[in-house]
Amino acid sequence: MKKKKEWEIPEGVDKVLLHTCCAPCSSAIIEWLVAHGVRPTVYYCNPNIYPEEEYRIRKDECSRYARSLGLDIVDADYDHEAWRSCVAGLEGEPERGGRCLQCFKMRLLDTARYAHEHGFRVITTTLASSRWKSLDQINEAGRFAVAAYPDVIWWDQNWRKGGLNERRAAIIREYGFYNQQYCGCEFSMRKD
Repeated sequence: MKKKKEWEIPEGVDKVLLHTCCAPCSSAIIEWLVAHGVRPTVYYCNPNIYPEEEYRIRKDECSRYARSLGLDIVDADYDHEAWRSCVAGLEGEPERGGRCLQCFKMRLLDTARYAHEHGFRVITTTLASSRWKSLDQINEAGRFAVAAYPDVIWWDQNWRKGGLNERRAAIIREYGFYNQQYCGCEFSMRKD
């Protein structure tokens, strides 16, 4: 079995649609992509974030960072009620449980749809940078999302490696980013 290269860019693409959850999680990934000749378009699709004010703060920080680098950012519609319907019955699940997987599937399916409609061959997500998230769930959701769009490839990069966490911390300080204390949904705010 051939060993996969740790930082191989799928099919040598020079642009990618990057599902982004927040500026802190995306900053070092975006910097790495740009440094390696890949232009990311930031796709901000986070109907899970609650309350709406929190959504707007995180979106504004992503927009500020993207603009500072001359990158495009796409703001998907904020439809928290659709997200609530999507995770109905899973409210009591723990972090990394079934609710998270369903949430990832919803958001990445929307990312894959946008990629398909706008000519992006590859998608990936900054969710894969968080130690609080399950990489297995993220990759399952990514594979699920692109299955509906054969012209779109899921890039299952583990964005926790290669010094990106350390660089992320430095960029957060440099830009003075708002750094949230919960994943975003109201169910992750509770004390388990």
